[in-house]
Amino acid sequence: MPATAIAFDRYSQLQDDDCEERILAAKKDLGSRAVILGHHYQRADVYKHADLTGDSLRLSKLSGSTDAEFVVFCGVHFMAEVADIMGKPGQVVVLPDMAAGCSMADMASLPKVERAWRELSEVLDPDEKVTPVTYINSAADLKAFCGEHGGIVCTSSNAGKILDWSFARREKVLFFPDQHLGRWSGYKMGIPLEQMQVWDPDEPMGGLTPEQIRDARILLWKGHCSVHQMFQPQHILKFRNQHPDGIVISHPECKFEVCKLSDYVGSTDTIIKTIAAAPENTRWLVGTELNLVNRIAGEFKPQGKQIQFMSPVVCMCSTMARIDPQHLAWTLENLVQGRVVNQIKVPQGDADLARVALERMLAVS
Repeated sequence: MPATAIAFDRYSQLQDDDCEERILAAKKDLGSRAVILGHHYQRADVYKHADLTGDSLRLSKLSGSTDAEFVVFCGVHFMAEVADIMGKPGQVVVLPDMAAGCSMADMASLPKVERAWRELSEVLDPDEKVTPVTYINSAADLKAFCGEHGGIVCTSSNAGKILDWSFARREKVLFFPDQHLGRWSGYKMGIPLEQMQVWDPDEPMGGLTPEQIRDARILLWKGHCSVHQMFQPQHILKFRNQHPDGIVISHPECKFEVCKLSDYVGSTDTIIKTIAAAPENTRWLVGTELNLVNRIAGEFKPQGKQIQFMSPVVCMCSTMARIDPQHLAWTLENLVQGRVVNQIKVPQGDADLARVALERMLAVS
């Protein structure tokens, strides 16, 4: 950060209404030079300022489509990395709060994945037998690993297509970091659960025997989303008992048992579109992040649709929620003054290899 940048301390105590005025004024001053991307999970007082919104797949595509000089990413760190990788030369990507990360992404690191690859080589040749697939919720160096080893990136929207692509090339998949998305996607392809083994990176050989590794079609990294982990089968059973005509829709990051009990399973974008297309006066139980559920509950209320958060306990993505109006105002006003704060810049070597894996994904999608 340049020494002349406006310090955040001057913004931390601002009221939200003051921030809104300053955000709107800064956006007007910046004009087409800056574009704000907002993920569906963003808090409402930030989401409303986004110029372009979507789930991870849509934002991956949008990252390379804008001509803006500055891309202000209201999401989390790995998303801003994708924007930098897929953006145009010279574009500057900014994350308003560097603490906006992803606990799931942190569950897989490059040293652990490289160690898993070495351990697999004791049983088989992974570069001939295994396609590495990383969920987009992962660091840039893991996407680079996939690019280097014939692998690919997936999102919750396209995981099934990505697995089809992967199995057409090699007989096995190492899927990281979210075991639940991998398991549900494999199940939907007809792969038996016993052929999907959990790889525990903290155990030698992932905690598996050579025979289990040879017999597995998908090796599922032991990782999960802390928000979607909160949803339980009993939440669905209670809802169905109270509302026999109610409809349940869940994100595939939920546990297998939750997905199995749901009427629909899909990405954030799929959840929105499915509820939007439903008849009026329907009742929904939704298993995904609270900010999104609250937003669509308000949006579809005039249609008589009743939308209920799946968990009785409030749980939202705490890292996603770190970007607040204060950080957004601080970021934009620094840009107005010609100062860049919190730039996200992926090292060129990682960016080149990660782009290979991301472009494979976009081509398949």
